[in-house]
Amino acid sequence: MLPAPIRILSDAHIGAAPPAASTSLLAFLRDLRGTPGSLVLNGDILDFWFEWRRTVPSFAVPVLGAIGELVASGMPVTWLAGNHDCWGGEVLRREVGVTFQEQALRVRHGAWDAEIFHGDGLRGEADAKYRRMKAVLRHPLSIWAFKLVHPDLGTRLALGTSHVSRQTHHAADEGIGLRDAAFARMAERGGPNLVVYGHSHVPGISRAPGGGIYANPGAWAEAPRWLELTATRLVLRERRASGEVHDLDVAERFAEEALPDAQEGFGRVGGDEAVHARPIV
Repeated sequence: MLPAPIRILSDAHIGAAPPAASTSLLAFLRDLRGTPGSLVLNGDILDFWFEWRRTVPSFAVPVLGAIGELVASGMPVTWLAGNHDCWGGEVLRREVGVTFQEQALRVRHGAWDAEIFHGDGLRGEADAKYRRMKAVLRHPLSIWAFKLVHPDLGTRLALGTSHVSRQTHHAADEGIGLRDAAFARMAERGGPNLVVYGHSHVPGISRAPGGGIYANPGAWAEAPRWLELTATRLVLRERRASGEVHDLDVAERFAEEALPDAQEGFGRVGGDEAVHARPIV
């Protein structure tokens, strides 16, 4: 079990995001040292990652160093593969100290039975082409072949093509596709009561028809936001440039009031919106 509070962030896209994204992420990681809890990096933390035999992308070094120091301070860090950093491996596990995995993370904590996954490839027909490409890119033969490419050239090619991927997967549907996929997952027998995805870059918290919760922290590359999970609460938080932390959206697991009807759409959060307390039955 991951110790609480469990903090979840995604889509920092370090290597392609503005410098402010790296600055805020490094400050966030420094602030976490010595505090209780755990951290889940829910994919696309790096815009590209590949482990050659003795080489890794240099732009990742500052962030990886900060994550390693956080792990050394005693905080468990779990890194879930995204579509941009899916080629993680032994360097992340051995040298940085994170738990790296491609499959979804199931976490049971307090009132929550949560499933956390990056979310790429889940939007039915809309992601059919991507799922075919994903199968090819993650095939062992493709990984072996890419290792034959010089690291400088490989990194340049990958960062160039990742620009297309970021545009393609920037939630033209305003996050509704992933929300619906989460609702369907919660409706399955034995499904979780909380699903957390990244990938769409659309932050918010929304209730499923059956009473479960779908949440997305949005893209750290666009604003330093994360989800924070305790035994009974889920909070969407944002770190301002001053270092102050603001709560943008809140869900209580045990409360008398219900969330607004899920048919109202996905609750996208704006930068200066007030806190919306959304208790769940």
